[in-house]
Amino acid sequence: MTTESKNLTRLDWVIRNTRLLGAIGDEYDETQPFAGMRIATGIHLEPKTASLLLTLRRGGATVTATGNLNSTQTETTDFLSANGVTIVGHQTQDADVHRGFIRELVAGRPDLILDNGGELFSAYLETPYTGLLGGTEETTSGRMRLMPLRDQLQLPIYVINDSPIKQFAENLHAVGQSVFESFMRITNLSTNGKRVTVFGYGACGQGVAANFRAANSLVTVVESDPVRRLQALLDGFIITDRAEAISSADAIVTVTGAPSIVTAADLPLFRDGVILSNAGHFPREITPEIETSPEVVGVETFDSGMSGLHLTDGRIVNLINHGHMMNLSGQRPLGNSIESMDIGFALQARSLEYIATGSGRPTDSLVPVPRSIDASVANAFVALRTGAAPVEGKAEALTIAG
Repeated sequence: MTTESKNLTRLDWVIRNTRLLGAIGDEYDETQPFAGMRIATGIHLEPKTASLLLTLRRGGATVTATGNLNSTQTETTDFLSANGVTIVGHQTQDADVHRGFIRELVAGRPDLILDNGGELFSAYLETPYTGLLGGTEETTSGRMRLMPLRDQLQLPIYVINDSPIKQFAENLHAVGQSVFESFMRITNLSTNGKRVTVFGYGACGQGVAANFRAANSLVTVVESDPVRRLQALLDGFIITDRAEAISSADAIVTVTGAPSIVTAADLPLFRDGVILSNAGHFPREITPEIETSPEVVGVETFDSGMSGLHLTDGRIVNLINHGHMMNLSGQRPLGNSIESMDIGFALQARSLEYIATGSGRPTDSLVPVPRSIDASVANAFVALRTGAAPVEGKAEALTIAG
């Protein structure tokens, strides 16, 4: 008897294990909710995203895609191109080049937009056109960016990150795991006994803080919201003033969604050898001016994705990937776990389907995913994982923890 041997890729592994998207794709083969529609996506192009975009293709959509700053993986774009997805642009850290890709994507006049950071909808408002039905925004950062433009948009736009499922399944659990994994993979340093300061105590910050504490770090939380600050204290984290939190840290992780959290003005506070990293969507939480400050007299670049900034007084400040998202940085970036993205991307697919089939309303501009979608995705994932029958849960009772 001959044993057949196959050499498969990480993409094969991811697609096999995004079981919820696979089941939705099987359904879409029959229902074709996106027949005749063009969907434009601006989201991290890595294997789990490929599974989502192929699911939308199975629903009849013409899919065009570009990535986010610094996270596009060539293996994924090659795979998507070979499977009928039109790729615009390439991997870049140049914001101006990236904006050109965004504008080119929107110039194709898509019927639906899947946004990640508010970039596509912002570009749409620069040159609006008739026919855009609405879409989705993946992140809190994107919601914050688009909220002042809500009256101009007047389209159904569902914020995936505001779903309670996304908050606990991906943000709380998966982001914390992937940020910790990335710290270990990129630095290869221990976390035991190190002092780690986490800026932000939303769901993502809670996950980051919990994972470093589980790895025997001493974790301090800096949070501007008084209620979340209290929550961090009662969860057992160190709470102190900002200057002390910075000056005592061996490692700092920003995860707020807001700009200018750590700046060049903080250079006098950093301990020698501190490691700075960002887990927020935009590379602006740690300002680029840190690298160009007059206090920096030399820069070392490591192939692991780190830079060593040599200061005038001899201290070295280490920065992971120039402040870009650390869990999609460095050698062999993996991002969040497959299962968590399977759930989050199922919310994406169902939300786009909801709009495509005429259920979205213009007043649904930058609002959470409809509760009926939360309930259906939750039931489907539990059934796939455990075989348990769906329950008639009260979806309106779901709340966001943290």
